[in-house]
Amino acid sequence: MTAPRDLERSARATPARPLSRGDLRLLVLSLLGQQPRHGYELIQCISEMFVRVYTPSAGSIYPVLSQFEAAGWVSAVEDGGRKRYQLNALGQAELAAQREEVDAALHRVRHSARSIAKANLPPVVRDALREVKQALALHHARWQDDNAAAVAQALREAAAQIRAPGRRPD
Repeated sequence: MTAPRDLERSARATPARPLSRGDLRLLVLSLLGQQPRHGYELIQCISEMFVRVYTPSAGSIYPVLSQFEAAGWVSAVEDGGRKRYQLNALGQAELAAQREEVDAALHRVRHSARSIAKANLPPVVRDALREVKQALALHHARWQDDNAAAVAQALREAAAQIRAPGRRPD
């Protein structure tokens, strides 16, 4: 039987809306400002921002690219049977004009991605992470150099074990 606390946590595992209204458009504008990309590349880039917990659909990306084409912000070049989209001068000017909004959207995305990733952790891992954060906070600014170095090393070792593919933490 599932405990009520676990049900409560699983219910909030994935927010209903990982992106705020208009953020996808701003993300695409920002990503195209970095370099020309295919629609699929844009989908993958955004998915990576969300640690693959959220991936936008082709049905949400390609209409944005069509809007950008209609507005005259992008040039689409055939590349191996697919279109590669590149911001042109008008698109670069639009990106510059919306820089504040783009930066705010990127900030919201980072926050949303962290929240989604945290919500999707197994409850036992989330609880352990909370314990580590509380233990670190207990020190406030009273760190001794040797103690700080030992804690940093323990955290690095834990991170390496977590990262190791196919290896279970001891």
